[in-house]
Amino acid sequence: MAAYFHTDMVLIILAGAVATFLTRIGGYVLITRMKSIPPRLEAALNAVPAAVLTTLVAPAFFTGGPDVQVAMAAALIASLRLSILPMLFVGWCAVMLMRYALGG
Repeated sequence: MAAYFHTDMVLIILAGAVATFLTRIGGYVLITRMKSIPPRLEAALNAVPAAVLTTLVAPAFFTGGPDVQVAMAAALIASLRLSILPMLFVGWCAVMLMRYALGG
């Protein structure tokens, strides 16, 4: 059991939790104290979801194999016409078919 418990790792996890909490609560406190949100801040806040999605998808696309790349491309194309669940199903089918075809 002692081999799985490292004090350094626990401290890193706790520091990350505290930093995440302070960032979230700080943003909430900052915005609730404003009478109105400036247009530049509103534009920055509107860009956050796209930035987060990019940071999650781009590394997987560029480090994944052809199966992952084809699945992501298929899901992207499907997302232009379908809602989220059918789009996820298209991506899942594409990756499974590619893995079957490539023998992986």
